[in-house]
Amino acid sequence: MGFLDTDLIKTISILKKKDSSIIGKKNHYSNVDSANESFYRNESIGSPIKNIWVHAYGCSANIADSEIIRGMLLKQGYNIVDDENKSHLNILVTCSVKDSTEHKILHQIYTLTNTDKPLVVAGCLPKTEREKIEQINPKASLIGPNSLNSLLDVVDSAKFRRKSVFLDDSNHEKINLPRIRQNKIISIIEIATGCLSQCSFCQTKIAKGWLKSYRNGSIIRQLEHDVVDGCKEIWLTSTDNGCYGRDINSNLVELLESCSSLPGTFKIRVGMMNPMYLPDLLDGLLRLYKESDKIYKFLHIPVQSGSGKILKRMLRGHDIDTFKDVVLKFRKEIPEITIATDIIVGFPGESEYDFNSTINLIKLTRPDIVNISKYSSRSGTFSSKYKKIPSNIIKNRSEILHSFCRSISRKRNAIWKNWVGELLIDEINNNTIQGRNYAYKSVIIKDVNSGLDIGDTVKVKISNYSQYSLIADLIHS
Repeated sequence: MGFLDTDLIKTISILKKKDSSIIGKKNHYSNVDSANESFYRNESIGSPIKNIWVHAYGCSANIADSEIIRGMLLKQGYNIVDDENKSHLNILVTCSVKDSTEHKILHQIYTLTNTDKPLVVAGCLPKTEREKIEQINPKASLIGPNSLNSLLDVVDSAKFRRKSVFLDDSNHEKINLPRIRQNKIISIIEIATGCLSQCSFCQTKIAKGWLKSYRNGSIIRQLEHDVVDGCKEIWLTSTDNGCYGRDINSNLVELLESCSSLPGTFKIRVGMMNPMYLPDLLDGLLRLYKESDKIYKFLHIPVQSGSGKILKRMLRGHDIDTFKDVVLKFRKEIPEITIATDIIVGFPGESEYDFNSTINLIKLTRPDIVNISKYSSRSGTFSSKYKKIPSNIIKNRSEILHSFCRSISRKRNAIWKNWVGELLIDEINNNTIQGRNYAYKSVIIKDVNSGLDIGDTVKVKISNYSQYSLIADLIHS
């Protein structure tokens, strides 16, 4: 209820007769085995297109998709370039969660269209906002988030200026496929696609559909391969990790037990879990988080609002007490744990009382990180029919909440001052060296001339902090 009819999403508008097009559903590739070379076939010969630029927007699952796309294309013989000015064909992996992100993507589509290079638009936006894409570039090829098995067919057509549209979901798992990582030590493993929720504001469900969990064994094989390949930070991601396995008689605790028992030097960052599924997992998660040194002490639990009334209008499926219970129990057992949550400000119907309820919930639970979004209506969702709150009210509430959350983040970071321990260096940019400690806290190392590289483990002492990160001095042995 409240979502676009899936048949309507899949309907393909009639193209101009002068456009040569390939539209529909192709045979899907066999899963996983790199020996299955038919998956990597390229039936067209003689195209001058070799350089391809791939850019991703949005969540970690989209980044993982872009890594797989690069890996598939490289295996096929294409060159992957970092600069769109050097490309012969461009691919965008898109996100449809926020209105502001959509605007950035549509502007990028417009810019790339003006280069007159073939364009492939992948990810969620082709399934949720196809018409908007085609208004800008009617010749762009489109591929959905669960259609990567058709990628080579799409690219093969696009490079010869033939439009392809593959929006139907395939039955093939996006795991154990070739990939080129954005960060050489970070492995992003998508453990499932889709979810079991029907949130009234969310376009992701329209794009990705119902939960399809990947098998425990397939995930383990990917993790083992990536650790051997040098990965030290493992991100387990999906639309909602909390409901993982409910369609295959498994659950997240079982998966984490298997993953954390593997040999090797690595840590697992568990991705977003919606609160409604956590009561059944709570005891097992608490035990694993306390016992395993291979799991970052980090939780991402999006509550979205501190008002029970608004949660019902959002169709979230959980109440305030569920969120509070999970956070407070983890904080009791692991006081220094890093907890992240998400808040939507200005959801239709949110009164001043509802907003203050959100402030009070944040004050009680003290999340280290609060991802704040101003409500934006997404087409095809149930909440798009609701009467909107004036934008000036949403802006004012957002500013109040941002200021309040920054003060809590700073206080949470203050508890780490003078801490001594190990960091994994996972990012070096513009003379800024960032590492992560066991609670996945961002730690900035002041010594830029230390000669450190991504993947190094170092010992530090926290000397200062801000609302965003901790600041450390190296301890030289």
